[in-house]
Amino acid sequence: MPPTNVPLTEEEALAFHKLPRPGKLSVTPTKPMATQRDLALAYSPGVAVPVKEIARDPDTAYDYTSKGNLVAVVSNGTAILGLGDLGALASKPVMEGKSVLFKRFADVDSIDIEVDQKDPAKFIECVAAIAPTFGGINLEDIGSPACFIIESELREQLDIPVFHDDQHGTAIIAAAGLINACEITGRRLSDLTVAVSGAGAAGISVSGLIRHLGVRPENILLCDSKGVIHTDRTDVDQFKSGFAVKTKKRTLAEAMEGADCFLGLSVKGAVTQDMVKSMAANPIIFAMANPDPEITPEEVRAVRKDAIMATGRSDYPNQVNNVLGFPYIFRGALDVRARTINEEMKVAAARALAQLAREDVPDEVSTAYHGARMRFGPEYIIPAPFDPRLIWYIPPFVAQAAMDTGVARKPIEDMEAYRDRLAQRLDPAASFIQRIHGAVRNEPKPKRIVFAEGEEPSVIRAAYAFKSQGLGEPVLVGREEQVAQNMKALGVPEGELVIINARMSERNEEYLNYLYARLQRHGYLLRDVQRRVNNDRNVFAACMVALNHADGMVTGVTRNFATSFEEISLAIDRSKEARAIGATIVIGKSGPMLIADTGVTEMPDAGDLAEIGLSAARTAKRLGFTPRVAFLSFSTFGNPPGERMEKVRDAVSILDQRGDIEFEYEGEMAVDVALNPEAQKLYPFSRLSGPANVLVMPAVHSAAISTKIAAVLGGATVIGPLLDGLDKSVQIAPLDAKVQEIVNLAAFAAYSPQS
Repeated sequence: MPPTNVPLTEEEALAFHKLPRPGKLSVTPTKPMATQRDLALAYSPGVAVPVKEIARDPDTAYDYTSKGNLVAVVSNGTAILGLGDLGALASKPVMEGKSVLFKRFADVDSIDIEVDQKDPAKFIECVAAIAPTFGGINLEDIGSPACFIIESELREQLDIPVFHDDQHGTAIIAAAGLINACEITGRRLSDLTVAVSGAGAAGISVSGLIRHLGVRPENILLCDSKGVIHTDRTDVDQFKSGFAVKTKKRTLAEAMEGADCFLGLSVKGAVTQDMVKSMAANPIIFAMANPDPEITPEEVRAVRKDAIMATGRSDYPNQVNNVLGFPYIFRGALDVRARTINEEMKVAAARALAQLAREDVPDEVSTAYHGARMRFGPEYIIPAPFDPRLIWYIPPFVAQAAMDTGVARKPIEDMEAYRDRLAQRLDPAASFIQRIHGAVRNEPKPKRIVFAEGEEPSVIRAAYAFKSQGLGEPVLVGREEQVAQNMKALGVPEGELVIINARMSERNEEYLNYLYARLQRHGYLLRDVQRRVNNDRNVFAACMVALNHADGMVTGVTRNFATSFEEISLAIDRSKEARAIGATIVIGKSGPMLIADTGVTEMPDAGDLAEIGLSAARTAKRLGFTPRVAFLSFSTFGNPPGERMEKVRDAVSILDQRGDIEFEYEGEMAVDVALNPEAQKLYPFSRLSGPANVLVMPAVHSAAISTKIAAVLGGATVIGPLLDGLDKSVQIAPLDAKVQEIVNLAAFAAYSPQS
């Protein structure tokens, strides 16, 4: 697998956490607060009713509050990442990040809590006192051995899941990889001999979990900085002593002689090539120290071609990444209101992850990892973090284990229905955009995208984000002094972005000649064209793209769609393959839907509508989904009758007469019928096999109105309109576009379907 990390600078990391507002979390209400009645229901007097219910029956807190989907991420900062004891406050960026991962990957609400207390007893007292607020507690970055004491005591005191991810998260993911590595090498866990380097929280936990999976205790040699933990040692604490074995081996090197497996949770360079040479045939080597492994895959490959290797890094195959575990473990535990997270639930998660890795890998995963086609084998024994199936695949196994072991207070009756609900939980917009971004990063050569309105602060920030996210090479069109001044005010590092002044460009004459040749017979004098090239950044940027000095452009922040489209059309031709359209993507819980035409043809006739349908279907295919096109009207197959529905019906007839259409289409039909399979049953002759995902509107105004209603009232994410049907790649942003919207449109400008 090729490297996937985009190099980060300290300035980028600080800007990411600071801009546009400090931190990575905010609180969003789930109930309306628009009227006096809303206020009365949310607070006094309405709130008194659930208060009394909870006082009568504490379990109803799960029904009337957010407790059931709320996890506290708690730390005292005594073991922050690989940085050590930097204090509770310094751990806050990490804990916020953990909370973001909970939400992003499993739709679990999470709040970070930093406790300025190193004394285990006082820390336990503090967490126990606030526990009623939460459905679960995720302990994080707490030093060893205090972390063992804290977790153990809190699990005893509380009736909600308590999980120290530094211990169990790594253990679960490593165990999943180990199960599959044994499968590939033909080993049984009960026969496996294992050397473990590192007897901290993670090392002890992974040793305990693989023992629970079936590895015999005497076959696990746990090593700390002083060597093997054996029965003759008197310098080990109660947590390490549980793994002491009777053996003559004393060093890590001796522990690795003839071993089938090495699990590293220690420090860089702890393992040498000679140690690797001494291992058994087809050795399993998990070097999981971060940021640098105990031994690198390159060093292992130099001496052992038969090894299966995993690390904690994303730029090597088989990353042991905790994000594969904790979000989905808590998701399953919360959904059955589990009292704890026990060993059986951890084993269930590990086995589920192992099984998922053996199944066919969806294209979204390959896209996110630079096009590498992943398949179960030595370089793919652990699922990738961006596998969209994780949310519905892992939690049911965890939930089932909780039910089987009697710790679930709310058993799930229909597991298939539960899987369906899980699949719909995550914001489909994030997944869709991630797929497009992944395809863009996968380009063999980064695309050069022109940001035409380069002096605008939002455009500068978008261009910087576009580059920082590894999406391509941005070019800002604007006056250097003004752009530099705005960059400084925004905190964008000097020299990070390419700036081109249209008036001073060395290509001015070339663009003048090109544009004059196009426009001289359309009422333009030479001086008119010169003024356009010098002063109109849209025209200048379009010339750059037309003459292949850039791969695409994005504009629109300062001018409306129609004006921007007119200016761009001076330099760029419409495609001969498809009609130019504006296609808006509306993404709700049911997935993406495309609406056309939302930008170009104001009042289409029947022929226009037929062509718009063809172009919209083409756009849908380019974006990766199979089009089901509905031509919309106020009427459904003549009911009620009316004059304006005729052109929609005629558009469908035009496609019928062609006889070469390779996608589903139907019309004229009302939108509720187009989107509702149950309503479609009233019309058994309908050619749609399911809800339409491409809606062709009868006019621009109806398209614009409907998309804005969906965005404002429907809670959907609206992207676009995306401009398609030009010879070159151009996107026009809305006038009020936010930074991320501009970034996304720039990504669409750089997007190639073949990626």
